[in-house]
Amino acid sequence: IRKLVVGGEDLGTALARSVAEASRGNLEIHNEYGPTEAAVGCMIHRFDPEGDGRGSVPIGRPVANTRVYVLDGWREPVPVGVAGELYVGGAGVARGYAGRPELTAERFVPDPFGGEPGARLYRTGDLARWRSDGTMEYLGRNDQQVKVRGFRIEPGEVEARLAEHAAVKEAVVVARDGASGVPGDRRLVAYWAGDEGVGVEALRAHLLERLPEYMVPAAYVRLEALPLTPSGKVDRRALPAPEDGAHVRRAYEAPAGEVETALAEIWSEVLGVERVGRLDNFFESGGHSLLAVRLIERMRQAGLHAEVQALFTTPTLAALAAAVGREPHGVELPANLIPAPAPDDLEDGSEIPEFYL
Repeated sequence: IRKLVVGGEDLGTALARSVAEASRGNLEIHNEYGPTEAAVGCMIHRFDPEGDGRGSVPIGRPVANTRVYVLDGWREPVPVGVAGELYVGGAGVARGYAGRPELTAERFVPDPFGGEPGARLYRTGDLARWRSDGTMEYLGRNDQQVKVRGFRIEPGEVEARLAEHAAVKEAVVVARDGASGVPGDRRLVAYWAGDEGVGVEALRAHLLERLPEYMVPAAYVRLEALPLTPSGKVDRRALPAPEDGAHVRRAYEAPAGEVETALAEIWSEVLGVERVGRLDNFFESGGHSLLAVRLIERMRQAGLHAEVQALFTTPTLAALAAAVGREPHGVELPANLIPAPAPDDLEDGSEIPEFYL
């Protein structure tokens, strides 16, 4: 065997490199991409063990008589390095789905770039981005998109960035309900296999340099290997719930004093973690703006008064406890400047609305 062509699933560089090493350099590995609706194979890339880095092997460049585009939601081209949906055009694009005109109209759209009358593009539903070297990188399916605290996130993009870390061999990112029990409290959780000597802090810092904060997972679970289905795909249902150690933790220092101790108990309840140290950071421990409001409310119920802003400026337990000590124990409401209506203005003798009182 001198040439090996791989297709059908995302090809990780770790697997490609191990196959290349087993062949002692005598095997060319080609990563091929293409849906059935576009003649199966429409892009290809020859694997370079030295130049392809980590993560996934690129899907390369289009073959002859094929055009490919990475477009945004308005079907406009996106810049290099930005994720978008992959569209395929050219001679290999199918006519449509037999007997399914609605689906054909949805997936096969007019080609505004080809310049040929009647030309069409096939919407693959795959996410991709152009690399600076002119090759394309596959990022997963757009039907795996998740919504976390109002932000739409493509897990494949986070997985690709995480896999770029030297210690990570393979990674998958999913959205899970948090342990807080708050409706809508969904968090990104990263599962990875690789060097056990790398801590959660290093992985989070790696992603913060490459992604906006809302795309950075709250928890990181290391596994010996990702669970697979019988067909060899990642079994997302078999991924375990993250334990307390999956979140960023500072060196543990027990809470000091009455305020810190009381605050630690509330913090533990809101975040759903077992132990909170005085140096722990609320947001690094899985907190976010939704939970911040709940935390402040629980504090007020316990007689600990602080504004939500204080949590963002002093996110560690010790610093927030100090801010609590400086906050007033009462809130002065400004005078109501809305004039109350005269009784004659109310219909049917109804009472003055409560918000005027």
